[in-house]
Amino acid sequence: MDISRILAIKGKGVVTVLPDQTVREALSLFADRNIGSLVVVDLSDHIVGIITERDIIRAMVRDETVFAYSVGELMTRDVITAMPEDDLNSVANTMTEKRIRHLPVVKDSRLIGIVSIGDIVKAQRDAYLGEVDTLQTQLIEGEG
Repeated sequence: MDISRILAIKGKGVVTVLPDQTVREALSLFADRNIGSLVVVDLSDHIVGIITERDIIRAMVRDETVFAYSVGELMTRDVITAMPEDDLNSVANTMTEKRIRHLPVVKDSRLIGIVSIGDIVKAQRDAYLGEVDTLQTQLIEGEG
């Protein structure tokens, strides 16, 4: 299975934010959309970073005025991305090894979706359940 199948099921919508928007605006998006990360894009919709709830919480420990910061001041700039044809297991491995919970998906340098570690685990679980069902069916038919 590849990442494009996950996007086909969950949809390709991605909530984005501009680097000059405030952290307070980002927090509103997190709360309103019930999400944990925002892809930061420039005016041409190219990825320039990613910001997560954890990034903001860590900054709040150091400075209580973080709400007035710009997203660009806190975002991670070196964004690891996936492509739609990437294998599910290799993406799961990358996310686990790099401790990434959200991975933007790009095609031809354009943002086309995002997958979470939860999306990956669900897809793996569904694949394993399908294999178990197939094996059970084969066993039952073999007994008959």
